[in-house]
Amino acid sequence: MLGAGVTALGSGQEPEFVCPMDREVRSPRPGNCPRCGMKLVAGLPLPVEYPMEFRATPSNIPAGTDITLEFRILHPETRVTVTRFETIHEKLFHLFLVSQDLQYFSHEHPLLQRSGWFRLRTRLPRPGTYRLLADFDPVGGTPQLAARTFSTSGYILPLESGIPHPAPDLTPKQSANLKVELSTGPAEPVAGKKTMLFFRVSPAEGLEPYLGSWAHLLAVSNDLIDTIHSHPFLADGGPGLQFNLFFPRPAAYRVWIQLQRHGVVNTASFTIPVRGL
Repeated sequence: MLGAGVTALGSGQEPEFVCPMDREVRSPRPGNCPRCGMKLVAGLPLPVEYPMEFRATPSNIPAGTDITLEFRILHPETRVTVTRFETIHEKLFHLFLVSQDLQYFSHEHPLLQRSGWFRLRTRLPRPGTYRLLADFDPVGGTPQLAARTFSTSGYILPLESGIPHPAPDLTPKQSANLKVELSTGPAEPVAGKKTMLFFRVSPAEGLEPYLGSWAHLLAVSNDLIDTIHSHPFLADGGPGLQFNLFFPRPAAYRVWIQLQRHGVVNTASFTIPVRGL
């Protein structure tokens, strides 16, 4: 008997192996995803949302001082706390934090406690509104992306009033120990249509996989509504990397790319305007 949400195979039908994270990656044979490195799975369950609870200590979330952020994942049917997770890119839980002004970006990895809560000790640099994106994969489920928006203590500016409108910025960026350049195809991205992001890094010598992938990318719309976490469509450790994205709406998207060279993590950001049809 199949579990809830699992696709059945017809009699005599060969199983198809699918990447849980990049579902367009499919193979007639078992193996690992060439894009993200995850193990290909046969009979992959259909996507079902797992609720995520979020709490902070202190509960008013002050800026500029140490705080603790905690996350608990619940089974969608039983509401029981989930305690078993697949490893995604060497970690059980990936957390991205972005400030409303798009100036602050952080990629963190909360640790699973015996209580079933993931815990992170951190510090937010300034008062304001923040968007978080949690990336995790419950055993028996499918990879999840859960987003939350919160404000720090005493910050009362209405969300609409604080929406930034950044100018396009595709200028080359010098990061910790490499330079990152970006071009797009098409040159003017259109919402709902495929946009190819072509990154070129120099020097490429010494590039290393970072958390199981040649690069990690996060794109966030200027109003913090849309978040996209992606990995290269094409990359081999050389100077060129290609990402394929579908921006959901017309907006200005801040894009952060992370790469590792000689053990040093580099983070570079760009702003891509996306127009409507």
